[in-house]
Amino acid sequence: MYYIIIIIIFLTPVFSGCKKPPEDNSSLKKETLTINSGRKDSLKNNIFVDIPEGIITKLPTKENVIALTFDACETKSPAYFDEGILSYLIKEKIPFTVFVSGKFGLRNKERLKELSKLDFIEIENHSFNHFQHMENLTSGQVEKEVTENENLIFEITGKRTGLFRFPGGNYNKQNIETVENLGYRVVHWRIPASDPDRHVTKGRLVKWVLYNAQPGDILIFHINGKGYKTAEALPEITDSLKKRGYRFVKPEEYIK
Repeated sequence: MYYIIIIIIFLTPVFSGCKKPPEDNSSLKKETLTINSGRKDSLKNNIFVDIPEGIITKLPTKENVIALTFDACETKSPAYFDEGILSYLIKEKIPFTVFVSGKFGLRNKERLKELSKLDFIEIENHSFNHFQHMENLTSGQVEKEVTENENLIFEITGKRTGLFRFPGGNYNKQNIETVENLGYRVVHWRIPASDPDRHVTKGRLVKWVLYNAQPGDILIFHINGKGYKTAEALPEITDSLKKRGYRFVKPEEYIK
């Protein structure tokens, strides 16, 4: 009697119809990304969740919420608020957060003061001088960058800041410890919008954000004139996300 042995080889399927999504070009350092701290912080509605240590790149919730955040910074040349972005967000009363640097705050004092009176706008700390590589600074220099800007923002708005964002997303472990010892939580982002790139079109910006958006995401854009297509893309982005069931929140509502 002859036996026929059939060997079946299972191969990994090849999905020829799917394109690999663009790689995340964020400059965040992977080894210091969110690590569960095990301590509890209260959210609104008395819900309790674990808040991660170190860099926060997503809101600690499974709700269909997204935080729109905008960097407002100035380096070598004068920078001002992008009124196209502001007028749309204010007209629609969409909650958003502005991370302000000191030089930008000094140049835009009156506008910043006006914005601080609107309860759906959150103003937070982005350092005073906006050094792109704060990991090269001493702890004393980092502390000075944070506290000088905190005092300036308080002088302009009458409100204290509690969240901090490193310029360029560049930092080291010592930086994080210094900032957290000042009572701050460090808030970055999961994916960059890359809106300061002049080659990014409105359509590409819209597709990139909508392709990657997930519940609890913190989105980063620029509101200092360097988000070249942001004002054009924002209405389509927000409308599309609303249709998907998302609502917009301020990070302070979820991070104590």
